[in-house]
Amino acid sequence: ESTSVYSGSVDGSLYLTKNQKEKLRMTMPMTLSFCYMALLWLREPITLSELLRFVVEGHIPYLNIFQHFPEKMKLCGLDLKIFCVESWPVYEEVFNKMHELAAFLDLPRFPDITDSCFLHPDMLCMKYLMEANLPDELHNWTCRVVKKIGIGEVDFLTLMPGNKSTRKVKYDVLAAAVIVVVLKLLFLLDDHYEWLLSEFAEERNKNNTEGGPYFEFKKWYEVVKHSLDMEQKKLDEERAKYLWRCEKPLFYSVKNKSKVLKRRQMVVNLQNQFGKLSGSVRRAEKPNPSSFQLSWSEENTDGSCFHGHSLKGILQEKCGLLRAMNPDYWLCTVKLCNEKLCGHLAHYREVEFPQSYHFVLGLFSFLLRIQPSYIHDEVCMIEHKLFNKKLCKKLKYNTVLRK
Repeated sequence: ESTSVYSGSVDGSLYLTKNQKEKLRMTMPMTLSFCYMALLWLREPITLSELLRFVVEGHIPYLNIFQHFPEKMKLCGLDLKIFCVESWPVYEEVFNKMHELAAFLDLPRFPDITDSCFLHPDMLCMKYLMEANLPDELHNWTCRVVKKIGIGEVDFLTLMPGNKSTRKVKYDVLAAAVIVVVLKLLFLLDDHYEWLLSEFAEERNKNNTEGGPYFEFKKWYEVVKHSLDMEQKKLDEERAKYLWRCEKPLFYSVKNKSKVLKRRQMVVNLQNQFGKLSGSVRRAEKPNPSSFQLSWSEENTDGSCFHGHSLKGILQEKCGLLRAMNPDYWLCTVKLCNEKLCGHLAHYREVEFPQSYHFVLGLFSFLLRIQPSYIHDEVCMIEHKLFNKKLCKKLKYNTVLRK
């Protein structure tokens, strides 16, 4: 009864204090963590990267969310600090807060993620292979890698809150990293071998009259890079034009309400006048949210779709199994860092790696809207699981030489 209508919520003042013991307050990123935790519990077909992309595209209210509040919900006082968000949500922050929240709530083991679940690496790899315009035959190789290193097991994928011995799985990043490892296994991605394979496939395609065309890495690179550059340009333009200030004005107290409303009305009038003078066209309506950012149709006659292309030119059969013609493989890093101390399993510097590898990482980092270093960490983790025996032998051999 003693509080004013415009003083805000009862605990609004707590959000101004920086107490390290009370990190789990309901902020806007924490709200997204809550949403992602619910989606994961229900095993809904949506990843964290998609959830954050829908936020940036405006399909999920996040920035200036108070303009969607009903008139009865008067946002005033200290509550403005809670709902006034001036930055996009960050993948790592939302992901880590979700795990902290699940442990804080003492939730039991989440429902099992089996091979029929959308979040399973085999399913996500199929999705990202389609979106990256890569041959369908690569899916057999991604499944072989997933099975070989055991990252498709239920105990590995299912979240157990509070269990510090298990690794926190980023399902979308893990699937993208598996595809990158498979591309390294088959094409090496060393800025040399993949171009030799492209020349070989190009010659075979000239004389090939039966079956599907051979996959050409060079042609795929040109097609995907052109499309990726266009999409990146559109994204940069949309972000540059984004209005961080909403149409609904905010005021911290009743005293400055009339002043803020008057100032806002002047801004709107000026915008309308400049719009008429420049003849600017109104923005088109937002398209419906989609899981795919890049779409490739096999019906196109320009040969821009590579889904049905064959990998015969780079594979050979040995002991009843298809193997890569090239037996070599280069590791991103020989020794992993301590993730708890360093924050990363490995360090990614563009100048230290081939351009082909950097391009593939850039493609998937755009699709997931995350930093390439996150995918690079998962690639290094998969490589060390895949070549664990050989790495142990190499490390022992080096130790003996030093002694």
